[in-house]
Amino acid sequence: MTRRLPAGGLDPLVDAGHELVQRADDTPLTHEELVETAADVDAIVCLLTDRIDAEVLAAGSPRLKVVANVAVGYDNIDLVAAAAHGIAVCNTPGVLDETTADLAFLLILAATRLASGAEADLRAGRWAGWGIEDHLALDVHGATLGLVGYGRIARAVARRAAGFDMTVVHNTRNDTGVKGWVGDLDALLSTSDIVSLHVPLTPETHHLIDARRLALMKTDAVLVNTARGPVVDEEALAVALENGTIFAAGVDVFEREPAVHPRLLAAPRTVLLPHIGSATRATRQRMAQVASEGVRAVLAGETPRNLVR
Repeated sequence: MTRRLPAGGLDPLVDAGHELVQRADDTPLTHEELVETAADVDAIVCLLTDRIDAEVLAAGSPRLKVVANVAVGYDNIDLVAAAAHGIAVCNTPGVLDETTADLAFLLILAATRLASGAEADLRAGRWAGWGIEDHLALDVHGATLGLVGYGRIARAVARRAAGFDMTVVHNTRNDTGVKGWVGDLDALLSTSDIVSLHVPLTPETHHLIDARRLALMKTDAVLVNTARGPVVDEEALAVALENGTIFAAGVDVFEREPAVHPRLLAAPRTVLLPHIGSATRATRQRMAQVASEGVRAVLAGETPRNLVR
């Protein structure tokens, strides 16, 4: 276990009688420690902040049988190297969909209504009382919501949008056959009032939202990112907010976590959260349990339901 996990998260492994190797505290393992530890274990349960690269996987081979990521995304794991060494990779699909969709919709509401700025004014004593032109923002109800990607989390966001009488459109590489599919991402960006990102991080999606695409959006549009930080060019986003190219942004993930681009930190009309999309007690516990169950299954010679490859 590369980090401490929520209580009950390791129950599938404990119940199966496996020996658990973990630190007493929650200090992250360095890359060198990951390489050293990999050679002495049959399985690794890791977090998305752990870089399980070719060096770690080579050090674990041939003993290492499985790596389970306590996350849906697995861009921190070298899948090609894992395949070369015959190491299974598992993740936690379907567990955090609703919780992350809740957070995405929180960002939609907070960013569109400029809630963070209004609260900051109140706390700093800058609020002089109700004024008819104070803290004017935009409506969420009746707006057009553009979803970039249409996996489980995006579809959960779409269900929430129905309660706000929003028009929902979505973009994917292939036609989903679902009403609202837009084949051209640029067209979706230029016509949506709110854009919410739900794509995995791949070489193709790195900086998918860059200066050119931000310029396509409406000047009163809002961008929300709960996917992966590098999907958005943070500096370009900061510039777009500074220049009024777009209205506001809600961001839960960043390019170089835990660092945040200083220009984005200072940008106006932003709601910035510290990667808490799945951060509820029940969801984080269940994520750990699903990852542990994947490990248990592989070590028992079974095919886990959460097998990535």
